[in-house]
Formats: sequence, structure tokens, C-alpha cells
Amino acid sequence: MSKASDNILQKQREQLLQVKHASKGTKLKVWTRLCGPGWLQSAITLGGGTLGASLYLGVLGGYDFMWLQPLMMMLGVVMLGAIAYVTLSTGEKPLDAMNKHVNPVLAYGWVTATIMANLVWAMPQFSLSLGALEQNFGLGAWDSPLRAPILAGITFAICAATIVFYDRGGRGVKIFESVLKSLVALIVLSFFLVVLVLAFSEEGLPWSRILAGFIPNPRVLFDVSSDVQVYLQDSNMAEFWRGWMLTEQRENMIAAAATAVGINMTFLLPYSMLRKKWDKEFRELAVFDLATGLFIPFLIVVACVVIATASQFHAQYDPGLTGEEAPTELTQKLEGGYYSNLERFVRQKDDTAVTTAQTDLEPEAFHSWLSEQVSLGDRRLAAMLVRRDSFHLATTLDRLTGPGIAQKIFGAGVYGMVISTIIILMLINGFAFREAFNLKPDGIGYRIATLMPACTGFFGALFLWGDADARAWLVMPTSVFGMILLPIAYITFFCMMNSQSLMGENMPRGRARIIWNTLMVLAITAALIGCLWSVYSRAGVWGFVVIGVFALAALVVGIIRKALASVAHTGAT
Repeated sequence: MSKASDNILQKQREQLLQVKHASKGTKLKVWTRLCGPGWLQSAITLGGGTLGASLYLGVLGGYDFMWLQPLMMMLGVVMLGAIAYVTLSTGEKPLDAMNKHVNPVLAYGWVTATIMANLVWAMPQFSLSLGALEQNFGLGAWDSPLRAPILAGITFAICAATIVFYDRGGRGVKIFESVLKSLVALIVLSFFLVVLVLAFSEEGLPWSRILAGFIPNPRVLFDVSSDVQVYLQDSNMAEFWRGWMLTEQRENMIAAAATAVGINMTFLLPYSMLRKKWDKEFRELAVFDLATGLFIPFLIVVACVVIATASQFHAQYDPGLTGEEAPTELTQKLEGGYYSNLERFVRQKDDTAVTTAQTDLEPEAFHSWLSEQVSLGDRRLAAMLVRRDSFHLATTLDRLTGPGIAQKIFGAGVYGMVISTIIILMLINGFAFREAFNLKPDGIGYRIATLMPACTGFFGALFLWGDADARAWLVMPTSVFGMILLPIAYITFFCMMNSQSLMGENMPRGRARIIWNTLMVLAITAALIGCLWSVYSRAGVWGFVVIGVFALAALVVGIIRKALASVAHTGAT
């Protein structure tokens, strides 16, 4: 760290000491100026995963899901708070501390899972960036085979250039964090505007239902919303639709939980604090930073997205799709998903009905044939389940700004989400490789590591993920993957918080220890439930085998290490 950076750190420490016994108002003013790592966390969590999960939560469950993401974020903040407490109390790098005081299998499982999550999560971010540029900014009208590579390349260049500021340290870090705060503010403003327009519209918003939606409701695990029940009564295969919706609800709940706090966020926080040279004096600031820089922006954004999608899309359909009204421009953008849903329904109803002769028809003729096979009640349900994206959500701003401006305002917010998330994924990957392989901070290896998520994102969005009717949906399987990895970090930091050899006199005692452990166990339990459900639904028996092998390896290494330590202690005495 440069001399200028040392001077800045000393001034920050002096400011914290000066307000240590001051009023809350005085403390808040100082803390607000000094916070930073919490905003980095916000920049990654307010990404494509959060948008995609929130969009479909509102579509499927309406206001019944208002509670899910805030609750998971609260539990996540508990674990991040524990991570901050351990890091700032000991001053040790978490990977080294885990390896020495807990278990090397857990330590390297944590860093490996972090790297994997970075590389995988970057793909849907780039895909969502293409969706924002092509749909919200209208660049999809540019008919060229080079359109997608050029647009993805612009995103790549912006992210790579921004990382350079952070790596320069000192003023570069300050500029980097200021840019991220601005992006987060833009994101919050974009989604807040949507709800503001809806609140003052002629229909208004049902605030009593919205507030009731913040009360946890386990019923959503076992049944669809009452608004959808009405339409199920008109279906010829109600149980098919109910089962489909329940599967979608459960997987989306897991995805929403996974995008609240991902495993790579648990890696970013301690290393961003160590990079700023924070120590014990900064522990109160760290908690405030997580609350204001992470939880509050997250709460506002997810609440606004769920409110907007629930009011506009839940238990509603485009009558242009079902033939009840003339199609509109929006209808055309939903047709791909609608006819895909119809085909799935017809195959479930009678797979022999969909023959080669039908699938060889021209798309328009095939779509007409599908519609003839399905009753109006079932067509309505198929239309309800079409996945919306940022383009459709942006139309809610039309009454405030007009359609052209609305798309650009909302597109800027979505693009800001994408850019901020990719930048942080690159930053985390550099940290992870640097710590795992002892790379130099300014070396070529570290530079390559920071670029890896941008590379997988760029090529993955172009060649692996392909086109989709709603690009935001691409984050769903990725988020489920992240949920499987999350408990590794939570369990590891629980062990660190309770390690006497690591924490020493800084380990919480008495009531404080009971509170910390209770909250952490709740967070671990929630993460494990999500993990096991994800493994069960996605990987089956083999997924549990992999988890079992990993747990067994950690147990065996722990036993061997304990035995060796006991032998060494006996020999020394």
C-alpha cells in the first residue's frame, strides 16, 4: 500500500475513534463516508440473478413471495457479518486461516467453488447484457452477424477497463467504489420508478396484500396462488398445470435464495476489507456497511421488481396469444415461449399427437395446429407461464415517459446491474487465484485470472447459452448451481468463529456467542435445505454421492490432523 493510502487509512481510523462515543447521528455521518465493501457486495448481488429470480417470483406467486429474498438476505448478512468479524479481529487471510485452523478440504473446497461460481455466473450476465442492448436500447434492429459479438465485446471492454482502476489502489479504489455506488443507485432508481408509476396509476397497488406478503408463508411450497386457482378450474388437465407451476415455484425459490448471497460474495468481503487495511477498529463500520450498502439497496430492488411483476403479470395473460384479441407488438415478443408451452402441454396430454408431419409444418401452420389441440382454458394457462424479461417490465414506465424513453431508462438500469456484477466477478476471481496459487498482485497470472470470468461470459453467451425467449431466465440453472455450493462457505466460517486457536481473546463469549451461533445455525440450515433440494431436483443420487465424498474427505483429513497434533503435543511434553 502506498504512503498516500496509509495516510488515508490513518485518517479513517482517527475519525472512527473520534466518534466512538458520539451520538448516533454523528456516527452515521462518518460511517456513511467511510463505507465501501458493502457496496461491492451490493454490486454483485444486484445482478442478472436477482432480476431473473425476482421477475419470475412475481409472475408465479404474486405478492406471496415478498418475504423470501429479504429473509435470505438477512441470513446472508448474518454470515457476512461473521466473516467480517473473524477477518477484522484476526487480520489473517481467510484461506490461510481455514487451512491452518479448520480444515484444508473445506478451505480449498471454498476457493474452488468460488472460482467455479465466478466462471459460470458470468455467462448469463453477458447474455442479459445482450438482451438489454438489443431489446431495451433497440440495437436488435441492427441486422448483422457481427451484432452479438460486437455488443458483447463492448461489455467486455467496459468491465476490463474498470478493473484497472481498482488494481491501481489508492485513488483508483475510490473511483472504482464511486462508480459502483452510482451503478447501484441507478439500479434502485430504475426499479423504484416502475413501482412509483404503478402506485399512482388508476388501478393503484394493493398495499395491504403487499405488506402481508412480507410475512413468511410456507404454503407456497405446496400449492399455487389463489389467483391462479380460478384459471385451473377451466383446465382439462389442472393437475398438470399445478405440478408444473409448483416445480417452477420451488426451483425459483431456490434460485432467489442463491442469488441473495452467493458463495463468491463470501470470498469478496474479507479480501476487500483486508485490501483496505481495515482492522478491529472497523468492526462496527463493517456491520453498518453491510446494512446500508448491501441489505437496503437489495430490499428496495427485489421488492420493487416483485411488486411490479406481480401487479402486471401474475395470473394475467396476453389475450392476443390466446386468440381472444388482436395481437400487439408485445404479443409477438411472447409468442415463442407461449407456443413452446403449448407444445409441452400437447405432448404431455398425448405425445403421439405431435408427429413428424406436424413438426415439419411451417411455424405459423404448426402454431395454428397446436392452438386447435388445446382448449381456451389451457391456452390461458400456457400464456400465463410465458417468461417475461426486462423489456416487458420496462413497458410499465410507458405512461410516465413514453415507450422509447422508458425502454432506455430501464435498459440503463439493467445494463448497470450486468456491468457491476461482471466487474465484481472478475475482481473476486483475481482474489481467489491470487490466494490459492500465491500470485503476485501485479503479475500476469493475476491479470489472466481477473479476465477469466469475462472470457467465459463472452464466449458462453455467444456459443453455449444460445438465444432464449427471455434472456433473464438464463440465470435460473446457474443460481441453483450456486445454491449447492453455498453451505461450504457457511459451515467453514461457523467453524472459524468458534475456533479458539484462531480467534483467541476475540472469540465471542457468553450471550454474544449464543446469539452469533444461533443466527449462524439458522443461516446454515436454510442454505442446507436449499442445497439438498437443488441436488435432489438437479443431480439425483449422484449429487448426494459427490456431497458424501466431499464430507468424508473433510472428516478424514480432520481426524488425521487432530491425531497428528495430539502426537506432536505428546512428543513435546
